[in-house]
Amino acid sequence: MFSKILIANRGEIACRVIKTARRMGIKTVAVFSDADRDALHVEMADEAVHIGPPQAAQSYLVIDKIIAACKQTGAEAVHPGYGFLSERAAFPRALAAEGIVFIGPNPDAIDAMGDKIQSKIFADRAGVSTVPGNLGVIESPEEAVVVARDIGFPVMIKASAGGGGKGMRIAWDASEVADGFARAKSEAASSFGDDRVFIEKFIVNPRHIEIQLLGDKHGNVIYLNERECSIQRRNQKVIEEAPSPLLDEATRRAMGEQSVALAKAVGYDSAGTVEFVAGQDKSFFFLEMNTRLQVEHPVTELITGIDLVEQMIRVAAGEKLSITQADVKIDGWAVESRVYAEDPYRSFLPSTGRLVKYRPPAEGVKDGITVRNDTGVVEGSEISMFYDPMIAKLVTHGPTRLAAIDAQAEALDSFVIDGIQPNIPFLTALMQHERWRAGNLSTGFIKEEYPDGFTGRATDEETRAVLAIAALSMDLIRRERLEHHTGRLRPASGKWRTDYVVRLDREHIPVTVPEGYAAVPLEIDVTIAGRTLTVTSEWRPGEPVWIGSVGGDTVAVQARPAPGGTLLAWRGVTTFSRVMTPEVAALDALMPVKQPPDLSKYLLCPMPGLVVSISVAEGQEVKAGETLAVVEAMKMENVLRAERDGTVSAIKAKPGDSLAVDAVILEFA
Repeated sequence: MFSKILIANRGEIACRVIKTARRMGIKTVAVFSDADRDALHVEMADEAVHIGPPQAAQSYLVIDKIIAACKQTGAEAVHPGYGFLSERAAFPRALAAEGIVFIGPNPDAIDAMGDKIQSKIFADRAGVSTVPGNLGVIESPEEAVVVARDIGFPVMIKASAGGGGKGMRIAWDASEVADGFARAKSEAASSFGDDRVFIEKFIVNPRHIEIQLLGDKHGNVIYLNERECSIQRRNQKVIEEAPSPLLDEATRRAMGEQSVALAKAVGYDSAGTVEFVAGQDKSFFFLEMNTRLQVEHPVTELITGIDLVEQMIRVAAGEKLSITQADVKIDGWAVESRVYAEDPYRSFLPSTGRLVKYRPPAEGVKDGITVRNDTGVVEGSEISMFYDPMIAKLVTHGPTRLAAIDAQAEALDSFVIDGIQPNIPFLTALMQHERWRAGNLSTGFIKEEYPDGFTGRATDEETRAVLAIAALSMDLIRRERLEHHTGRLRPASGKWRTDYVVRLDREHIPVTVPEGYAAVPLEIDVTIAGRTLTVTSEWRPGEPVWIGSVGGDTVAVQARPAPGGTLLAWRGVTTFSRVMTPEVAALDALMPVKQPPDLSKYLLCPMPGLVVSISVAEGQEVKAGETLAVVEAMKMENVLRAERDGTVSAIKAKPGDSLAVDAVILEFA
């Protein structure tokens, strides 16, 4: 077994590998760019080596710098994580030339299956069912249009290298092909250093199901069941689960055996994943093979009890698999949410900055529920514009699918992130979505269910009651604390106040409490909307999450101070709250509502990012839908289009500018 390994990656996956290596008694070496000098993976590793500037193409993607770091520290092997160099066959070959072991598959297998175009050709020749498409590299926008018409719309324009949703565009007609081709090539080049793209048929209403494989260097390959990753946005996975609610045992076995046969045909000898697009009728087609560890591997680990990183290390050291196919079981259900630095209320655009607060839910096993949080940040970490926007992967495991979903919802509600806007409101709202809970999924789920973007979950009576009760209980606890504050002459006297009104945005909700209640810790019967509910909580002023029991159900409500009240968030509903007497509430209801300013004459930068191009000139007339500018953030190019017809009166930015959110790019007459 190795005594020291280097992790050629960053963020949560580097931390994940370090945890397993530490448990195995293996010392670790981290590498870091200028942007990651104070990152968590650098702190966790036994040693760390600086490898260059923030841009991945000048640091994490430079093979010579990784090899130099190995020689400097005496690392015997390298774990590539995912992304960066993990699927580039030149990397393990360069390592082997220096006598360094690659913790992953052999380079010939990467060549055969790691390239999307070559893997499809190989699979097609091997008799594996594949999605109809053109398996050649597309050289120009004009050729892309011809190929797309031959295949038939809609088509998927996809980068040959890499993954993670980068370099992928769907085109529904010829007019969308040229722009999609340019964006896919540009993203592929900046993310993977390889701008080759190909085109395949886009299957409508598909599901994304993948088989986890594990092979060794002695010819053994097994499959560790499936994961479903159908909840995607812009071709990037958001929610993953294992097993899939679609598959039955016969389909699972067929997909698994086909994947194993494919892996054996190319001599695959590590952890890898065969991805399929599946129809609602359980038909399936080979998409690609990811010759690396997947982002969503924790859900497989939780239902099988197998540490995939440990198995990769043992296989790389020459050990035979100690697990047979008969040993692989399915124990319960696991759900994973990718917590991204993306603002769900701004079309999920990147949100960069410093984590002023970062307090994930408690990890561990309690009452048959497991909570796991794979992360690469701590409170005070900076979310950089140079890398993927993922903050953490929150995983829950329970005996049933709904138990795992409900545990995920509670954990998300308890997840505190301030300083940037995470996608948690969307994730926790999705956990309540009836279609998701029923397992009626497709890769178009988010686009179909949120066609106009995410604006928050609609409130219902239960939600309003919980939020009003949380607001009132916090107010009562604050008052009790002030009553007994050190230095106060005496507590208030007189008749107990029992009638209150809680304002949630513009709605006023009457609430009644009994006299003589216990406020610290809170234990009280609250009457609201004709129901009396027992409420308990040990919340203290200043805590960012109100955790309590409402009618016997455990509830976690996010709470942040706001001018004149408290901002509350629960299950995807965010609302301003204020507790008042009935007399004050009657006057408050008469107050006018302040209207937001008119910004329709400005094109604002929707997120912190780098201006790639400006497509218009001053005085130019533009039509609705016309491209105005392209802004890049976190390796994704975002095309900003005109919302209506107009004339450009002033240009306030130029290519190469780094802009803050809501910075003015253009003005219109």
